Amino acid sequence: MSWTKSASRLVVALGLVSQASAFLNATETSTQLTLANDRFSATLSKSGGAIKQMFLDGQDLLGTGSTYLDCYCTPSGFYTPGSKSPTYKLLKGVDSTKTPWGGMVLSEVYAPTGQMLEQYWFLREGETGLHSFSRLAYYNKTTPFLRNLQEFRTLFRPSTPLWTDLITNEIQYAPLPSKNATAAQVVVQDATWYLGKTPNDPYVVQQSDYFTKYTFADTWRDHSVHGMYADGSQSKDGSTFGSWLVMNTKDTYFGGPLHSDLVVDGIVYNYIVSNHHGDGTPNITDGFDRTFGPFFYYFNKGAPTASMADLRKDALKYYSPTWNTAFYDSIAQYVPNYVPSSGRATWKGKINLPKGAKKPIAVLAQNRVDFQDNAEDTKAYQYWADVDPKSGEVSIPSVKAGTYRLTVYAEGIFGQFTQDDIKIEAGKTRTTKAKWSEESAGTEIWRIGTPDKSSGEYKHGYEREPSKTLHPEQYRNYWAVHDFPNDFPEGVTFEVGKSKEVEDFNYVHWSVFGGYGNSIRTTPYWENVNNWTVLFDMKKKQFHKKDKATLTIQLAGAKTAAGNTDIYNASEPYSNLPYTVVVNGKELKPWIIPYYQSSSCAVRSEVICYNLAHKFAFDPEILKDGKNEMILSLPPNATNYESALLTQSTYVQYDALRLEID
Repeated sequence: MSWTKSASRLVVALGLVSQASAFLNATETSTQLTLANDRFSATLSKSGGAIKQMFLDGQDLLGTGSTYLDCYCTPSGFYTPGSKSPTYKLLKGVDSTKTPWGGMVLSEVYAPTGQMLEQYWFLREGETGLHSFSRLAYYNKTTPFLRNLQEFRTLFRPSTPLWTDLITNEIQYAPLPSKNATAAQVVVQDATWYLGKTPNDPYVVQQSDYFTKYTFADTWRDHSVHGMYADGSQSKDGSTFGSWLVMNTKDTYFGGPLHSDLVVDGIVYNYIVSNHHGDGTPNITDGFDRTFGPFFYYFNKGAPTASMADLRKDALKYYSPTWNTAFYDSIAQYVPNYVPSSGRATWKGKINLPKGAKKPIAVLAQNRVDFQDNAEDTKAYQYWADVDPKSGEVSIPSVKAGTYRLTVYAEGIFGQFTQDDIKIEAGKTRTTKAKWSEESAGTEIWRIGTPDKSSGEYKHGYEREPSKTLHPEQYRNYWAVHDFPNDFPEGVTFEVGKSKEVEDFNYVHWSVFGGYGNSIRTTPYWENVNNWTVLFDMKKKQFHKKDKATLTIQLAGAKTAAGNTDIYNASEPYSNLPYTVVVNGKELKPWIIPYYQSSSCAVRSEVICYNLAHKFAFDPEILKDGKNEMILSLPPNATNYESALLTQSTYVQYDALRLEID
């Protein structure tokens, strides 16, 4: 099914809503709870705590699958509440708009630790989707520290053949691999399969010879709606269907707009917390009590001719933090920790931006902390919005009362602006005026790349794949396909002013390439891999009698031997990874990239992970008139032990580099 069709067909897809009379039933028996209105129903089984039945206009959406909450939060790892000693509650009410609603609540205390896990599902009259909240609470003074909350998620996990396509966003989508393709799959990496044995499979023809759930991941900044599409080939009457997670609020997630995570792979995820791509996770300590949400699992139906773009456009109507405020206010009394509109306010900003700032964004998050680390405070919320690049104006509604750090960054500008102690009072609009000047260490001599928090501008980043009909971005593919020795047989040599980033600078700087975790190049290769050369011309007057030269390196991600764990392992010599720069034969003091800023980025199909930066200062007299050489170096063959089938190589991914002299 093509992505776009006539926009008028969307009217057909949406016209069904008004064709039936409205009602809302919320019922409970000894075995289940059910919420139903005139079009949509969901049944929560008391055996296992999952929604086992879901129907839209008579169409079974789940098959033998289920929708549920689970976590990686117990000392032994994963746990799904509902199997031990759960309790259930049925809720009913009418909100302030006179609209009936019903709710189902699963609550369970995990006996070995005393953790409380709760899942809330709500259905309103006239809507075809479930509003959800998920809660984790831990009160235990005897064991004040339990562990980190490594994963917390809800999953719409169908088993029916109804669903035919995966949709991350408006540019990343593909058909699901067929049963024939998956039956012939070959594991090439943890959570990654080779499907090339079925070359005529639509997924292989359109997307890739490889399938991994990370191909369909996305970064939270602009992410709105993701899900699955049913093209009508397996539905009862040929109608098309959509199953969507609408991230109508993002304030209870962590990591700010740079957080990236799984969204869909045959399951429609709501990854509330995870350490994928190096994302920070909170510690579960005595007093931890956080309710995440609201989120909206939305289901829609279209005519047989409705495209996935049509149905996604319908879902986008609900992508707003102010949508359904009256309803959420009405149910706040039933949802612990949820902050109603009376406890919120609008924040406005007027930012004097640096010249050349593109796509500027303002972030409100934990006070006095980099927003990437805001999981340190489990009471803090986060917000962001685009800044008008011309006026510098920005507005964020529904901000929870509290004290925040303001961070502003933009494409094309090195560094970022921060201001702490932004106080938001409930019911009062707060306006912040600020002047942001781009960081500077003198006269800029050259830059490589665009400071935009990503390594996508380099070879195999945002480049589209010409061999597949959907032309996906190349970084989304299995990384080993981008064979570094073939691309750069003599290594990377980038000559400023002549070379091009998209051709001559790889999206990953490896310590070693190939070997374990690489199914294509199975033997480790390290010749001309770990040392990259930058050549640039200078005139003596540019550096003679100057005080300081500064090389700024901004990374979109770095993998040390710590991987995604944020745990120091003394047995791993590269838990803290030394990165060195040699200028005209003179080695500068190494940058030790710390274990707690490590991420698994490129090997998980990403170009935006945990960002970090460093400034190398050196005597300009090292420079010389004419040709200069700079070597960017990782330790040769710097690897770590991997329990999963993943590459052992350490690596960095560049955001941008700049040389300045003062």
